[in-house]
Amino acid sequence: MVAGIPVRGILFDKDGTLFDFGATWNGWAKGILTELGQDHPDRTAAMAEALHFDLAAGAFRPTSPVIAGTNAEVAALLLPSLPDWQGARLEGFLSERAARAALVPAAPLVPLLEGLRGQGLRLGVMTNDTEFSARAQLSGAGVLELFDFIAGHDSGHGAKPAPDPLLAFARAMSLPPETVVMVGDSTHDLEAGRAAGMRTLGVLTGMAGPADLAPLADAVLDDIGHLPGWLAA
Repeated sequence: MVAGIPVRGILFDKDGTLFDFGATWNGWAKGILTELGQDHPDRTAAMAEALHFDLAAGAFRPTSPVIAGTNAEVAALLLPSLPDWQGARLEGFLSERAARAALVPAAPLVPLLEGLRGQGLRLGVMTNDTEFSARAQLSGAGVLELFDFIAGHDSGHGAKPAPDPLLAFARAMSLPPETVVMVGDSTHDLEAGRAAGMRTLGVLTGMAGPADLAPLADAVLDDIGHLPGWLAA
């Protein structure tokens, strides 16, 4: 129970929340940009700049639109440098490559999620990635079956920061929004949670810092491994 209202459901963002953003996506992004650039350094550099990706450091900048963006938004940023590609083809390419990314969990996921389920909590994932990628990645991490609800930006509920996909989880689980906690690493996640009437938790395994998340969060945790302690406090 938190603030006098029992918590009955937890909705997680995926990248930067369940999985450490930098450890998972920095190396992946550099490989994708190199592959798409096809040995044209100027093209690779232009795409990296569009994504706010520092090629020398091999890392996204905190300002990157990729952090909370959809595949369609990322593809739109890349297309000006890829005249031979179509938007739908590029989106599919990004989705397929993302599904094969080497994921780095932000905390040991199986014991954490099994413990939360053991408390009777309903668990969900809402990501601005595709549902296909989310399911593939969660399956690869061995936790797909531990979630009651999985949605991407293409699942028919919309994308964050709109509250609609969060409210879809609450409806699917027959839970009042105020009994759900939205856990995320970006302001998009927390803005969506606040708009949905849910409590919000920020985590520091993405690119945002405490100063970015604190104004929109009931609490900011180092990572999701601290969630059981927060629930019990």
